[in-house]
Amino acid sequence: NGTYAYDLEGTLLWSIDLGDMRSRRGFGEASSPTLAGDLLIINWDHEDDSFIVALDKKSGREVWRTERPGEVSSWSTPLAVRHGGGLQIVVSSTGKSRGYEVETGEELWRLGGMTVNQIPTPLFRDGVIYLASGYRGSMLQAIDADRARGDLEGSEAVLWTYERDTPYVATPLLYGQNLYFVKHFRNVLTVLDPVTGDVRYGPVRLAGLGDIYASPVAAAGRVYFFDRRGRALVLRNGPSLEVIESNEIAENVDGTPALVGKWMYLRSRGSLYAFRDDAGE
Repeated sequence: NGTYAYDLEGTLLWSIDLGDMRSRRGFGEASSPTLAGDLLIINWDHEDDSFIVALDKKSGREVWRTERPGEVSSWSTPLAVRHGGGLQIVVSSTGKSRGYEVETGEELWRLGGMTVNQIPTPLFRDGVIYLASGYRGSMLQAIDADRARGDLEGSEAVLWTYERDTPYVATPLLYGQNLYFVKHFRNVLTVLDPVTGDVRYGPVRLAGLGDIYASPVAAAGRVYFFDRRGRALVLRNGPSLEVIESNEIAENVDGTPALVGKWMYLRSRGSLYAFRDDAGE
């Protein structure tokens, strides 16, 4: 189809066709574009010649393109990471996860180990990059951004790895001193210390929930999980499992909620919901 830019009045400013994507089993596209300064970054991993491309966000002009030989279909959204005075683009992939210099597209580092059908988006905090995948295997990696140069296999740049019950679809959540993630599509939660990779608690089943696609989100000391049948569980952020509340909207939910101020926006299979925290008002 293409990539399109509109202004806030709905006027088409530019469009570009990057070609035909041939995804594994016809699953289609899911990797979102990423804004990095004045560039729009698009990762194009599929069953033909894969690449990553940077477009000028105002004109759609192609600024650089870097081939990604050997990469197959993936659905992870690239992450713009600002660290050490520079900006890089991190892409988590089945073949090799990589970091790219944002202005030129030059590869900065690479690391294997992810599973097939890569979906979760990378995370970054306090100088550490986190990568996860969980289809036909399990892998979660923590990478020191300061040491990430060249091939990282077996290097000290890999701070720790965890190889059990990692997510297939849902992106992990970094919140406070906890790293939350759910197994495959399942309702099995594990919480790690993001610095050491040690288990804080879990794996533990989230009672009342089923398969999970939506990524967990958090605010005001609470962590929210939605399953595919629209059932929700609210946990207190802390060192052990504490359920605050459970709810249900009785519609299928696959999309991750969006949190803005006191509002939560939730897209179901057929509706868009807006919830507001009115506590104290």
